[in-house]
Amino acid sequence: MSDFDRNVSMCASRSGPLRGTVEVPGDKSISHRSLILGALTVGETTIEGLLEGQDVLDTAEAMRAFGATVARDDVGKWSVSGVGVGGFAEPEYVINCGNSGTAVRLIMGAMATTPITATFQGDRSLNERPMGRVIDPLTLFGARCVARSNQKLPITISGATEPMPVHYTTPIPSAQIKSAVLLAGLNAPGQTTVIEPRMSRDHTERMLRLFGVQIDEQNTDQGRAVSLVGQPELQPQEIVVPRDPSSAAFPICAALIIPDSYVVVPGLCVNPTRSGLLLTLQEMGADLCIEDERDECGEIVADIHVRYTSDLRGVTVPPERVVCMIDEYPILSVVAAFAKGRTEMSGVGELRVKESDRLAAMTQVLQACGVDVADGPDWWHIDGVGPGAVSGGMMCHSYLDHRIAMSCLVMGLASQNPITVDDVAPISTSFPGFVRLMRDLGADIQEVNS
Repeated sequence: MSDFDRNVSMCASRSGPLRGTVEVPGDKSISHRSLILGALTVGETTIEGLLEGQDVLDTAEAMRAFGATVARDDVGKWSVSGVGVGGFAEPEYVINCGNSGTAVRLIMGAMATTPITATFQGDRSLNERPMGRVIDPLTLFGARCVARSNQKLPITISGATEPMPVHYTTPIPSAQIKSAVLLAGLNAPGQTTVIEPRMSRDHTERMLRLFGVQIDEQNTDQGRAVSLVGQPELQPQEIVVPRDPSSAAFPICAALIIPDSYVVVPGLCVNPTRSGLLLTLQEMGADLCIEDERDECGEIVADIHVRYTSDLRGVTVPPERVVCMIDEYPILSVVAAFAKGRTEMSGVGELRVKESDRLAAMTQVLQACGVDVADGPDWWHIDGVGPGAVSGGMMCHSYLDHRIAMSCLVMGLASQNPITVDDVAPISTSFPGFVRLMRDLGADIQEVNS
């Protein structure tokens, strides 16, 4: 359940040590994919640990609209009775994907090679995000797409009546583009191949294998090539969703900057294509241990132990790391502010087309808190002021962006003066229960009376 179902302002104040076990919700990326692939399977797939944030709930509702039966029992276990590859029914209403770029792009791919028509829309933020990057390859399969100017939502897609397999090179490393192409390829006869210049999140490939799809991967001169042969019969699965590293980033980073903190995050997804933040924090000198690595449902999970670190230092984050930590840069910028020395990040232009212009939003906040920051089209420099030296004492705008809201609240927990976030409601899209979880660890986060 979410902390709030309405717009509300919250204030984070300097807190005592954070202590305890951090049971963050299931991974959002894996939750989306488990629902979609379950809907493309003949038979019943069960899912434990599904993230019940609004983004994923919107995906569940979309799968119902395409004909799958999706249900939740009293103890939080989900079941999906699918319609099989190519079995999607034509929705009777517009598919609303809310705030989720992952949902809309993957679902568009999953239906683009079935001869049905569907219209997709989102909230104000999602409707301004670029969709051409997915529309372009889907048209190669034979789908017809009608979009708003600049290829933005709302978009109507008429799926291919005689889909053709494609061989597509992505213009940027993107798990969403890659996944959309692979999902479209499921209902196209023959081999579909997608090549990405650098490896992005591989949850789709891992989960396709789990459902019985033969996936071929190889490194080529053009980049990493992923191929599948279309029209397989997916096998129902019992999925256990690991905890989300992008959500865990917030209590982990809070523990690193609040004196005497010690937290443990059990069962966290440490897939190598998602572990860029943990590696960067260790390079900054964080007291962070990864223990008991194991394989669960095709994903690598581990237990993370984190202690406050008083001597964090600035580092240079290599651009090739962007693809495995793109969602964690806002909270990394907070840690960089409390470190000593400069943190340099490059290749981060994608931050400007997320739920908000995250680079601009966090630059504005950090500068208002007395931190020297410089940024360009795809680079970011933050000169840390050291532990306990961030001034705080300001009102932050969330810009309908859950990660901006959570990053600002975490910063307020270690700043000299409180930080208020104007609207924390967007947090429910990805991390329902965030405020309660942080309070249980010892964080001072309070609702602001209007």
